[in-house]
Amino acid sequence: MADRINRIKELLIIKGMSQRELADKLGENPNTIAAICNNKAQPHLVDLKKIAKVLDVNIKELLVLNTW
Repeated sequence: MADRINRIKELLIIKGMSQRELADKLGENPNTIAAICNNKAQPHLVDLKKIAKVLDVNIKELLVLNTW
């Protein structure tokens, strides 16, 4: 299952934002964001809410893959 899609990583690409930029906006260590984007760590719900706000998306978009 190494090819699992990570919605946060995908949305960063769509929004034209780097992992480092996201880390800076969240006040997080860039290594933490990299681990989340590479499916090595799972963010806490509070962090998911912050990520959704920074990316200007509904939190559901971080959890569910839209297939349209």
